[in-house]
Amino acid sequence: SMASPALLMRVVASAYSVAEKAATIVRNVMSAGDLGIVEKAGPNDLQTKADRLVQMSICASLARKFPKVTIIGEEELPNGDVSEELIEDGHCEEILKKPCPTQYTGIKEEELVIWVDPLDGTKEYTEGLLDHVTVLIGIAYGGKAIAGVINQPYYNYEAGANAVLGRTIWGVLGMGAFGFQLTEAPAGKHIVVTTRSHSSALVNECITALNPDHVIRVGGAGNKIIQLIEGKASAYVFASPGCKKWDTCAPEAILHAVGGKITDIRGNPFQYNKEVKHMNSAGVLATLRNYDYYASRIPNNVKESLVP
Repeated sequence: SMASPALLMRVVASAYSVAEKAATIVRNVMSAGDLGIVEKAGPNDLQTKADRLVQMSICASLARKFPKVTIIGEEELPNGDVSEELIEDGHCEEILKKPCPTQYTGIKEEELVIWVDPLDGTKEYTEGLLDHVTVLIGIAYGGKAIAGVINQPYYNYEAGANAVLGRTIWGVLGMGAFGFQLTEAPAGKHIVVTTRSHSSALVNECITALNPDHVIRVGGAGNKIIQLIEGKASAYVFASPGCKKWDTCAPEAILHAVGGKITDIRGNPFQYNKEVKHMNSAGVLATLRNYDYYASRIPNNVKESLVP
């Protein structure tokens, strides 16, 4: 008889379906028209009803299936019973059929940490820039991002009334990433993607030093990694402390699964064990290819300004 699928593949298969449910919640909140916006730390740090409902849905759904896994979500939410309509019990059969990379076959539930950003790009969501929005579920083991799911609830939303809305990208280290067409940025072009709503003198100084041909300013870390893997940008550069572990865990796993690289601005890898601080205080540098080209051009004063 077939051995039952390894835990990691079961978690990823469930996270896939949980992310699709999350996307439905995001779209329903938007179409109902009352976003329920709350300011957290200020006008660029918002939380909506979608952030709250999606986090409850993701965390409760995964906790019910995998009770010993540590799940860390962005939003501080009251502990209470989650209504059954928010629970997603399904899984993606196609993922379960794929063999688990051998280095991960023996993982136990209590060794996994799941980092959840229920709605990455909240500010853009409130402004109607819907293609910036992603749902991020990152899976870490031994402090390292090893698998991830990125859902874009509004992928294709400008394609007309009959278009299928949304898509789910997923990946596992040692296996690859799926749900999109891997594309490299144009050779010899230096296209930098960076923050849209969290700019600063340091952010801009760092970008200027890279002498890019073009700069793209968009919301959401998930969205920026998608720009890299689909060849729209060659580097994601953010010389500022704003980003958190739940922003980078899922995107990192997907980027690394296709041979890319993400670090802080100083070149240090991110750690994802459950005790780690949540802030990526030394910023982000990521590429699909040619990481060293960009890393070597980050000015020293920028690195010195950002303390890990």
